[in-house]
This record gives sequence, structure tokens and C-alpha cells, in this order.
Amino acid sequence: MTTVGIIGGTGLYALDGLSFAREIKVDTPFGSPSDVLVTGDLESVHLVFVPRHGRGHSLLPTEVPYRANVFALKSLGVEWLISVSAVGSMREDINPGDFVVPSQFVDRTHGQRPSTFFGEGIVAHVGLGDPVCSPLAEHLAASVVACGVQCHPKGTYVCMEGPAFSTRAESSIYRSWEVDVIGMTAIPECKLAREAEMHYATLALVTDYDCWHQSEKDVSASAVVEILKRNAANVRRVLEHALPGMDAMDKQHAEHAHCGCATALASAILTHEGAIPKERKEVLQPIIGKYVTT
Repeated sequence: MTTVGIIGGTGLYALDGLSFAREIKVDTPFGSPSDVLVTGDLESVHLVFVPRHGRGHSLLPTEVPYRANVFALKSLGVEWLISVSAVGSMREDINPGDFVVPSQFVDRTHGQRPSTFFGEGIVAHVGLGDPVCSPLAEHLAASVVACGVQCHPKGTYVCMEGPAFSTRAESSIYRSWEVDVIGMTAIPECKLAREAEMHYATLALVTDYDCWHQSEKDVSASAVVEILKRNAANVRRVLEHALPGMDAMDKQHAEHAHCGCATALASAILTHEGAIPKERKEVLQPIIGKYVTT
């Protein structure tokens, strides 16, 4: 059975057809995840869900324990990871209510968020030229289209620090870079997912036009929440369409080796095994166990 992780907002564990739903509390070397994890089965797929900001939305983007979330999902066997998030549009033709499946990310988080599992005696440098798993992204985009929702299957997501939204000057600069959407949570999720050798993609729901659009209202927290409420059903429909096909996609991927996500660490660890501290080997076993013995 294929194991799929979902990082997203409150309510996604209420997917229609989800059976054997139960909560699991996971402790990690990087602290506690955002909340308890919810697991269950949807046809031939085993799901593990964590609400990124905690129930009740109590964590700022900078406060989200990204390492703990990804590590906990990895320790529960997650191979495929879908990140669901709200974003602002930076283009006239990407409208609130549309879905975007980004293919690239720009990091503007100023290095305040821990973005690697490594260090403290072990060095690794994963490749991130293509930060998204193409087969997973294509599968998600096809599901969006099948559900009759406007989809933009590629694009660049600029991740800002927050929690305040952009100034007009910043918004104009980002538009000059020809990015497509802006958000606050894709970094460091995509980096950590690659280190954990997960197949990762973001399903982004457009809620606003940031503050660059002259004829539209500036983004506000209340407006974002309103759009999310109105489009929550679309998020669930897309996931309910996409998830049952993940098992077949997983088997096809295994046969044809479409991407290198699952072997990202094969040539990335530079520290000689004998020089890695024993405690680091033990702590990172769910991440490096294929390559380093305790």
C-alpha cells in the first residue's frame, strides 16, 4: 500500500471515504510536529495528515516546526508528500480560486528557518535544481483539471518570511522577477522533503492578488480565510480524485524510475561514515538509514 503524506489546513482529514482514521502523537529529534498526525486509508492508499499551523491555526509561518513535521511523516513511512497551501497571485491571468502546481521556488525567508536535517558532524548537499517531483505534480494537475477547476500546472512560487504581507514596492519587485505566486510556507518544506527522499509537490490555492493589482483590494487575512472557506470543497474534491490513483502511479514510477527523488542522498552525503558521530547516525536513521549504518 502506498503511503501519502498531506501537509495542510484544518479539515482535510475529513476526506470522504477515509477509513480507520486515528490520531498518532509522534516525537522527533527536532521537537514536536505542529499537531498530532491523523492516519487512515482511502481505497489503496494509506494517508498521514498533519495540519501545518496546528489546529486552530496557532503557528506563524516562521514558527512552524518544518523539520519535525517532515521527520514525523518520514518515520511513519510517507513516500509521497502533498503540501496544500494558500498563495497570492502575481499575474493577471491567475485568479483567486484557481489552483497552481508550482515547479520552482524562490527563497526569501532570510535564513530564519532551519532548513536541513544535517550538520553537527554530518554534511550533505542534495540537488534542488528541480525541487518538485514531476510525476506527482503532473498527477495533481490532472486531478485539478478533472474536477473542473482552473489549473496552472507550472510556475514559480516566491516564499516570503511574513507574517506581514508584502509592501507595494516588494510586490512590484517580485512581479519584475516574473514569479507566478507568493506564499509563506513552501520553504523549507521542499528542501526537507528532498533530504528525506520524498516525492514532493505543492497544491496551491490562489486567494488574492497580493497588493500589486490596481483594481483589486489588497490582500488581507480575512479575505484569504473567506476564499479558503468558499474553495475548501474544491481542495477536498481534488485530493479525493488524486489520492486513489496514487498507488498505481507509485507502481508505475517504481517500474520506470521517472525521477530521482527517492535516491536524492545517494551521492549527497560527503562525510565519511566512520567520521559521523554515533548519536547522529542514530538520530537520523529514518533519513539516512539506507546509506549509513549505526
